Amino acid sequence: MSARTPLHLAAEIGGTPHYDAGHYLRLARLAEDGALDYVTLDDSFARPGLDALAVLARIAPATDRVGLVPTVTTTHTEPFHVSSAVATLDWVSRGRAGWRADVSTTGAEARLFGRRPAAPPAELWREAGEVADVSARLWDSWEDDAEIRDAATGRFIDRDKLHYVDFEGTAFTVRGPAIVPRPPQGRPVTVIDATTGPAREAAARHADVVHIRATTPEAAAAVREEIRDRAAAHGRAPGAPLVLIALTVDLGDAESAPESGPVRGPRLAGGGTYFRGGPVDLADLIARWHHGGAADGFHLTPITPERDLERIVNGTVALLQHRSLFRTFHPGGTLREHLGLARPASRYATAKTAAEEA
Repeated sequence: MSARTPLHLAAEIGGTPHYDAGHYLRLARLAEDGALDYVTLDDSFARPGLDALAVLARIAPATDRVGLVPTVTTTHTEPFHVSSAVATLDWVSRGRAGWRADVSTTGAEARLFGRRPAAPPAELWREAGEVADVSARLWDSWEDDAEIRDAATGRFIDRDKLHYVDFEGTAFTVRGPAIVPRPPQGRPVTVIDATTGPAREAAARHADVVHIRATTPEAAAAVREEIRDRAAAHGRAPGAPLVLIALTVDLGDAESAPESGPVRGPRLAGGGTYFRGGPVDLADLIARWHHGGAADGFHLTPITPERDLERIVNGTVALLQHRSLFRTFHPGGTLREHLGLARPASRYATAKTAAEEA
């Protein structure tokens, strides 16, 4: 990877649960000030607190540029509802939505719903991939110009530009079309954490952005290559998906002393995926790993968001910007534009056009 390849940075704004949307809004605005690509808000059925997707829908109108990516659990939920909720977030954020697909593996969480018992991770991630697939189809089920909104004739929509998806998965079927018009981005950005093996196939087939954890730049580059090879086998374009290294950070310590030897610069604590040090050390690590071609960027999870996110933005990011390694402003208005991802055309409109030409 060239050192000139754009560096992508994202951050988690969760942590100790808060029941005040203003808390998350302050953190999202701070990330926006640093020109971060997006913020994530983690969630699960076992975690107390507010619903992540609803919180980000609340703060979307109060932010302007930063992408908003809630965790959405695909197990025990209805794919049609997931698709509608994420599309709604894209509308209220004016094209800045994504979603991080996750699964629920425990019996305790299964009993909260009472629909079915817990299942093996491989089975759940296969289902998650199907949810990602049908969601994309539902977002495509309205052509971009399907809405007429002609008050004089009383016509709201062109029915010929709505399409049934007729999707049949291993655990569900969805007929469609969607009830929400096609999102501003066409398809909101799909993010999957592919650190574990069972998630990698779903990530390779369906994710726009993949998070991974790795202990060395070489290990990260190997996982990135594996995921992209799998993606290419499914007919995806070269360079897809983007791969970000997920790193937990604790910026409560002082900067480290310079090291001697062939490998200079900060290292991960205990050889793991946990960074402890200062903002300058973190900037050095990010620059070294990205320059070496380990990944397309980093997803940072602060140990203490209220303290560490400020140090990430005003310390680490500011230093990377000073070194001309990270942008100083968002390049566009949508999350896809931040990430350099094209807006996809509706597969049904494309197929119809091809049939008409034939």
